[in-house]
Amino acid sequence: MASTDFKDYYAILGVGKTATAEEIKKAFRKLALKYHPDRNPGNKSSEARFKEVSEAYEVLSDPEKRSKYDQFGRYWQQAGTSSGNPFSRGGSTGTTVDFSQYGNFEEFINELLGGLGGQSRSYRTPPNSRSNYRSTTGFQTEYAPPSSGGTSEANLKLTLTEAFRGVQKRLNIQGEIIDVRIPAGAKPGSRIRVRGKGTVDSLTRARGDLYLNVEIDPHSFFNFDGDNLTCEVPVSPDEAVLGGAIAVPTPDGPVTMKIPAGIRPGQTLRLRGKGWVNPKGDRTDQLVKIMITPPQNPSSLEKEYYEKLQSIRSENPRRHLDQIRL
Repeated sequence: MASTDFKDYYAILGVGKTATAEEIKKAFRKLALKYHPDRNPGNKSSEARFKEVSEAYEVLSDPEKRSKYDQFGRYWQQAGTSSGNPFSRGGSTGTTVDFSQYGNFEEFINELLGGLGGQSRSYRTPPNSRSNYRSTTGFQTEYAPPSSGGTSEANLKLTLTEAFRGVQKRLNIQGEIIDVRIPAGAKPGSRIRVRGKGTVDSLTRARGDLYLNVEIDPHSFFNFDGDNLTCEVPVSPDEAVLGGAIAVPTPDGPVTMKIPAGIRPGQTLRLRGKGWVNPKGDRTDQLVKIMITPPQNPSSLEKEYYEKLQSIRSENPRRHLDQIRL
């Protein structure tokens, strides 16, 4: 560095010459967050400022370099420098850092602080990667990519029974086995928070939380309609005409439901308190859609009676269509 290019590293970090190592680290973290290129895409000024801040921290965080800097000022490099800095190129301080080698901001901070006494970079996470699968050993393995702030996310697949009743799950999160209690009433899109099981925050060194995004396997009978459960129940033509009582499955087992006489196909009946579990522990409703199903293989006697009904039927269900014109 030429003498005319001398930079006041203390002023760059906004600290005094008597600042402690912790104060210097704190100032660097604040400025690094503010000016990092990932947070200011395309901003050349911010990128230059970030490199300047990194250069200042590189020197002032190293006791030997800081001592020479304080003693010799702009001529400190001519007095000799220590080796082993992971960001030096060709032995000179303040050279350009190749940011393309880092997958994200956390990786850069981890390696910079790691080279200066902090935590080193251990792995690189592919962007937007998240997968899940069920193992045959009873464990469910999840890949939880680190997010900002030390939090992680993973997908969690449940059966409808597990989601309705609640379940204890043993998960393998990137090699760590954890037991998680899933409360009753989880729905598709629910997020389960597991405290202290996320990644380590690169700035605070605290471990964040893990968020499990719930997916529920499709069921052959039940579906969701908002907070309620829905289902479709077939009835015969005579039940639709005359009404009656039929058995309808619910999560608790079959119940008897009354069908009003003259019910229309597609009409929905409500079973109150037989739906899903809400966060308060109460039950929502089960909505039953009626489907009128004619017999597929009627007996000869059934055909005979249907023919008689047809011959004496007094109502034309298409009468209202007679006046339809363009």
